[in-house]
Amino acid sequence: MTGCIDVVSASYVPKLKICVTFSDGTRQIVDVGDFIRRHPHPMHDRFLDESKFKKFRVENGNVIWGKSGAMEFSVESLHSGHLL
Repeated sequence: MTGCIDVVSASYVPKLKICVTFSDGTRQIVDVGDFIRRHPHPMHDRFLDESKFKKFRVENGNVIWGKSGAMEFSVESLHSGHLL
């Protein structure tokens, strides 16, 4: 991927997935819940709670969870649909 691609919008998709729209016009459904279950971490595990997961926001061209960006992924990973 070349150039600067940003997240334009993101919406919740059951169960613990997000549908992300990018500035290049592409759209990707990303299974964040699967990533959290495969890579447990005390800061991220709380987002397995659907009510907490849904509180993500788009900020500075990326999707962020938590008050201080407790969980976020690279735009490149979101764009590919494969979280690293």
